[in-house]
Amino acid sequence: AQDWLLMFKNETHNHPTEIEPFGGAATCIGGCIRDPLSGRAYVHQAMRVTGAGDPRASLDQTLSGKLPQRKLCQTAAAGYSSYGNQIGLATGHVAELYHEGYIAKRLECGAVVAAAPAYNVRRECPVPGDVVILLGGRTGRDGIGGATGSSKSHNLKSLSTMASEVQKGNAPEERKIQRLFRDSAVTRLIKRCNDFGAGGVSVAIGELADGLRIDLDAVRKKYDGLDGTELAISESQERMAVVVAPEDVDAFIAAAESENLEAYRVAVVTEEARMVMEWNGTVIADLSRDFLNTNGAVKHAGVCVAEKDRAELAKPRFQSLREMASSLKCASRRGLVERFDSTIGAGSILMPFGGRTQRTPAQAMAAVFPVLPGQETDQASVMAWGCDPEQTCIDPYTGAYNAVYTSMAKLVAAGADYKKAYLSFQEFFEKLRNEPERWGKPFSALLGTVDAQLELGAAAIGGKDSMSGTFLDLDVPPTLISFAIAPLKTGEVLSPEFKEAGHPVYLFSGTDADSVKAAWERLHDLALAGKVRAAWAVENGLAEGVMKMSFGNEIGFAAENTDLDWNTLCPGAIVAELTEDTAEAVRLGVTTAEPVVRIAGDSAPISELLALNEGVLESVYPSRTAADPAEVPVLSAPAAPRTAPKAGVAVPKVLIPVFPGTNCEYDSARAVQRAGLEPEILVLNNQSAQGVADSISRFAKAARNSQIIFVPGGFSGGDEPDGSAKFITAFFRNPEVRDATMDLLKNRDGLMLGICNGFQALIKLGLVPYGEIIDTDETCPTLTFNTISRHQSRLVRTRIASNRSPWLAGTQVGDIYTVPISHGEGRFLCSEELVRKLADNGQIVTQYVNEHGVPGMDVDVNPNGSIWAVEGIMSPDGRVLGKMGHSERVADGLYKNVDGCYDMKLFQSAKKYFDI
Repeated sequence: AQDWLLMFKNETHNHPTEIEPFGGAATCIGGCIRDPLSGRAYVHQAMRVTGAGDPRASLDQTLSGKLPQRKLCQTAAAGYSSYGNQIGLATGHVAELYHEGYIAKRLECGAVVAAAPAYNVRRECPVPGDVVILLGGRTGRDGIGGATGSSKSHNLKSLSTMASEVQKGNAPEERKIQRLFRDSAVTRLIKRCNDFGAGGVSVAIGELADGLRIDLDAVRKKYDGLDGTELAISESQERMAVVVAPEDVDAFIAAAESENLEAYRVAVVTEEARMVMEWNGTVIADLSRDFLNTNGAVKHAGVCVAEKDRAELAKPRFQSLREMASSLKCASRRGLVERFDSTIGAGSILMPFGGRTQRTPAQAMAAVFPVLPGQETDQASVMAWGCDPEQTCIDPYTGAYNAVYTSMAKLVAAGADYKKAYLSFQEFFEKLRNEPERWGKPFSALLGTVDAQLELGAAAIGGKDSMSGTFLDLDVPPTLISFAIAPLKTGEVLSPEFKEAGHPVYLFSGTDADSVKAAWERLHDLALAGKVRAAWAVENGLAEGVMKMSFGNEIGFAAENTDLDWNTLCPGAIVAELTEDTAEAVRLGVTTAEPVVRIAGDSAPISELLALNEGVLESVYPSRTAADPAEVPVLSAPAAPRTAPKAGVAVPKVLIPVFPGTNCEYDSARAVQRAGLEPEILVLNNQSAQGVADSISRFAKAARNSQIIFVPGGFSGGDEPDGSAKFITAFFRNPEVRDATMDLLKNRDGLMLGICNGFQALIKLGLVPYGEIIDTDETCPTLTFNTISRHQSRLVRTRIASNRSPWLAGTQVGDIYTVPISHGEGRFLCSEELVRKLADNGQIVTQYVNEHGVPGMDVDVNPNGSIWAVEGIMSPDGRVLGKMGHSERVADGLYKNVDGCYDMKLFQSAKKYFDI
């Protein structure tokens, strides 16, 4: 047993995203990651909750001085997902709220979950003589004024005058810091740590100790010309400041260099309690700690809370199933959600959408703790949110109170015990000025959260506010998001999609705090007894709940209870599919084999409701492409006698190179280790010409001592401007690396695997399908952009078309495996002549198929539009295999809301190939 620290953080980047949506949203998640990272925890899951006006509004409805809502929504989604996907962070849940008030300023909110062994973290007071080391990226003018800018009100000039305040995120650089901080031998050297957020050096280093002498000349720059003030306040990313003892400086810097990071001394802790900054040999700041600790002038504000008419909250939101299904409030966000990588880290217990059709949205995200390869755990966390700007507009107190109950109900519906939960709040209100009525809105909202916390016995141990949501005379809706998190075991996690026809469906609810808590406890006890198959925390009415529960497996619902209003709010209530009847809840109805939702006199086929629901935002966030009508042949090439190595090996060694931008190395090493192979993760250095030369030598030596090379996924060198895997390709074309690689394949009968970014590299090198590193040309296959023109992250089905590769010895032709995908450039293209030749040779190993095993071009089946639905190919002798699907991201207990056979035994087959 090992004690772990579970951390979570939320923050907004509203103003930066309003004026520069890509960069603002990207640095929202980047900044959110940095906070737990400074606590030496590994961030392994993210949540995104945003708010906008109607993104379907026409361009001529856009206010002067504003970007169109469609542009804001689409570009911010691209920015957040780009950063999260590159750094290798599973975004487990994405939601977007729509309210006309967010035209005043967009809501861009991110939350993250992190964990670390408690032993890894030292928390000590620095002493005189200790050294402050700056770690990570270099410093420029980007982000100057970012901290104050994030709290400014938007005005007619903001778009043209404030873009320079937005920080420039660098996900691959922050990924390196994450890797460094996973090493307990490194984190045990750190006494105290700060990330470079607001205020740059002046704050990040200034907060570390009472007495500091900071040498601004030591701060390494992106370019010359920065003066002392710019060096002191720049918020350039991605940087950390750490305090270590003098005797540990060299060891820390050496460890950073081994992770391809710059690290160097910038300050020393002093006896005198003053923060002194020097630049060009001159002291430019000399401030006493007593002054800094005053936190500025004391401020007071008057508050007036007006009486509210809450009658509006009791009215039904919808009049029919079809109206509800086609409403913007209840609309499917799948076209938005699937651009975010939800499976990296191989720890996601719930997919964002579940069921056979992957159409029932999960209300919470759940993940296994991020243990290192070689370790296993069933300890997990679950996180959810609650917020309804329509309610808080009517009454901030009730809206915030209900937000807490909704977030907690979602945890209970996901299998957690509410008594173990903690909360964190995110506030977003109008500019408060000096007006008591405006101050009354956040005041009453916070009173609502306090009452809810006291009733539930749940503490909010974090929170963040933004009080600048005003544009001219337009204000954002009073917004309070309640984030709730709780620990649980992987086997306890529940999902919301109906599982089987003929099961009773019950409502667990109450009329006051005590009866709601009692209902939650009854549901939790039934869940632990294995009697709860699915559960949904009510948000917009019971009808929405049963409709969305029906989507995933196309299981219908027939209501039996006519006493309830199915479209009114009931915060804290949970709808659950049980295996048997109970006297401890209100029976609502029964699941049906007929794919129809029936409530009182209203009914509609699931297919119609789903089409309405997904059609609402299809023009903004596409989930479909025009289907190619071409029929795809079903390929079958059963194994002939496979090649065998000249010599067996008891424990084959697997070389896993880490290039700048690689982010699947941990998943890959864990999968390799589970199969009995020995992984070696080799971090390559490109900080200098000498670093590259040393990396080439280290790789060549390691390759000659390995039996397998596994090129994992990621975003090599950021993938731009020349497309995926360019850095990897250039590296393998080096003569020393090429010779060592071909020696392994040709002379020692070794194996090679490339997944996703690694597959892209193998194709560009010619290793697949030709088995040699060659100069490729236009006649060779390629991987290009998905036909839907965005990143695709989901689960797909693949069929074994050829098992002639040693990698596929554990499969049979015709077997169907479910596999996670996450890529923007996965569309396999080649000439008709070449694809036929590959098929005839048995080199097309896997095809994307539907649930019946039939390959096709529909985007639901073939997510990138690959010719002949090709997912993976091999070299002529089968020793080199490339595939898009992340077969390394599978393990017991993951993806519980999508049934399937996941493990195609790639790595066990590789181990067996070398058996003595």
